[in-house]
Amino acid sequence: MTKSRYTVTAALPYANGPLHLGHVAGVYLPADIFVRFLRMNQHDVAFICGSDEHGAAITLRAKKEGITPQEIVDKYDKMIGDSFKKFNIHFDIYHRTSSELHHKTAQEFFLKLEQNGKFVEETTQQFFDEEFQQFLADRYVTGECPKCHNPNAYGDQCEKCGSDLSPTELINPVSTLSGKTPVLKSTSHWFLPMDRHEEWLRPWIKDGILDGKQQHDPKEWRNQVLGQALSWIDNGLHARAMTRDLDWGVKVPLPSANGKVLYVWLDAPIGYISATKQWAIDNNKNWEDYWKGDTKLIHFIGKDNIVFHTIIFPILLKDHGDLILPDNVPAYEFLNLEGDKLSTSRNWAVWLHEYLERYPDKLDELKYTLTAIAPETKDSEFTWKEYQARVNNELGAILGNFVNRALVLTQKYYGGKVPALGAITPEDEAILAEIKEFPQRISKLIYAYKLRDAQVEVMNLARLGNKYLADTEPWKLVKTDEKRVETIMHIALQITANLSLILEPFLPTTAARLRNCLGLDLTTWEEIGKTDLLAVDTEVKTPDILFPKIEDTLVEAELEILKQSQQNNKPVETNKEPASQKAATTFDLFSAMDIRLGTITAAEKVKKADKLLQLTVDTGIDTRTIISGIAEYYTPEEVVGKTVAVLLNLEPRKIRGVESQGMILMAEDENGKLSFMIPEKGFKAGGEIR
Repeated sequence: MTKSRYTVTAALPYANGPLHLGHVAGVYLPADIFVRFLRMNQHDVAFICGSDEHGAAITLRAKKEGITPQEIVDKYDKMIGDSFKKFNIHFDIYHRTSSELHHKTAQEFFLKLEQNGKFVEETTQQFFDEEFQQFLADRYVTGECPKCHNPNAYGDQCEKCGSDLSPTELINPVSTLSGKTPVLKSTSHWFLPMDRHEEWLRPWIKDGILDGKQQHDPKEWRNQVLGQALSWIDNGLHARAMTRDLDWGVKVPLPSANGKVLYVWLDAPIGYISATKQWAIDNNKNWEDYWKGDTKLIHFIGKDNIVFHTIIFPILLKDHGDLILPDNVPAYEFLNLEGDKLSTSRNWAVWLHEYLERYPDKLDELKYTLTAIAPETKDSEFTWKEYQARVNNELGAILGNFVNRALVLTQKYYGGKVPALGAITPEDEAILAEIKEFPQRISKLIYAYKLRDAQVEVMNLARLGNKYLADTEPWKLVKTDEKRVETIMHIALQITANLSLILEPFLPTTAARLRNCLGLDLTTWEEIGKTDLLAVDTEVKTPDILFPKIEDTLVEAELEILKQSQQNNKPVETNKEPASQKAATTFDLFSAMDIRLGTITAAEKVKKADKLLQLTVDTGIDTRTIISGIAEYYTPEEVVGKTVAVLLNLEPRKIRGVESQGMILMAEDENGKLSFMIPEKGFKAGGEIR
């Protein structure tokens, strides 16, 4: 097989929140599986990702939290990057669009297209918030979708029906800044005239033909990708603004731009290129090798990004003049959760970083389940019951059971050494022949981006091993025909060795554990299917249980966490009026409250409680433990050393099994955000408040 070069990109996650399982199942896990497979097949691969740190969503989150956009992106870039590392998803580079190299690359890209006449400058009417004296980017405007009548559509897209929109199409538009109806006002922007590109876009997408040459195989593209892209073209493409009136983003590099920034869907995909440049600099490579010439460009994305990666970005790449267009855009549908749509705004999600905190030793259990239910061609659903069933009934009862049998019996009968292969029966010959078929069968599926089916085939190899042992029953036969058992166990161990390699793209942690037990190194895909991977007398070890049983208590705990997330997820009123005065009290009742200054000397998160911190507080008269619901606003590291107001003589009560001996007094702003009431400098723990 000809070894091809690949540039594989995974959609840049917005650095305005953590990752949930929908993101993982629909972009990052399948991309990682595909790249691991490519590397085992000795392809030259650049695996590219990074934080998308510009756009209205970032500034909206910053306004909501009362901090700067830079603070937002720094916080979530680290959180997202750490989650990928802990989940054993490894990019060649995880970059940032806030980097200097990216800003320079994006500006140079824009200038080249501008100088070559690829943009048109137009003055249009755009919504303007008179209270904030600011033009409103698409995401700063919400209203009723004109197509499905969803009352909460954004100015660029309706997330309910998936329709692409413009702010002026919304019914009853509202500014997300002031909550008031915006007015239309004139502003000038640079537009990409997409209608000029319909003539080449349609045959390129539909037939894979570009400039008279076969550029890709349209049969390999998913139906929903072809359908959505062609539907857009059939409805007629229109010019789209490539700049925005914002103060956060890549500045338009023209004197007449008046502080405008690049539209995020021009800025973000160029992030793939700037990340490749940085990776090339760091690794003494030529970035152009991965964006020009004989290289396959693959974009792993969610279905809400199909249009941007099949129409807008390809237009920009072609307009640039010397860059390759995508060979495939394997887009995934949406993953639902426990009978409902995943929703970050409603906190109806399983967050990856929280899963990793609770179950750091269950990486492959989650990977297997998400791949087994991957929404490749239609929406699918994650439930904790199915997670339990997949782990117990498939990973444990099939894969784990076979491996354990093979290695335990080898220890029992042969002292942990691979026995010799003796006389082969027709049954053995059939098994050996079938082993050899698996790598090609799985390869065909992975190259076709059918990773869900490919994982089924991997498990079928474990099923084959289980059936072979069940049919031959070496634990019974050993009493009457020891030589026959040696052959059976030799073949079972060769199946185990093949599993340790073929599992690598899907369950890399488990695959590494198996290879360690067998004394094997990771090798190329071409070695898989061989039946002499383990030499006779090779010493093998028995691993701990590969997949401990998932108990009902775990499922119940996770469902309770979801339930609590909804009870705690009360809508926050923006710019609400101050609460009216409470009923009058007496001075004696106030005097009965012992409120003092206390210094927080230690802090940690309460397990399985997103909003709680366990604080150790020096009150000046003692040291006590207080549970406080401030974890949404402060990390443990941020609170240690702070001197705060403490109500001491509140009756103690147990919270999450820990006795809380007081209350930290907090201030709450109009948006519901909590803040410490910090005394002036010089006040120490123990000082009374009266």
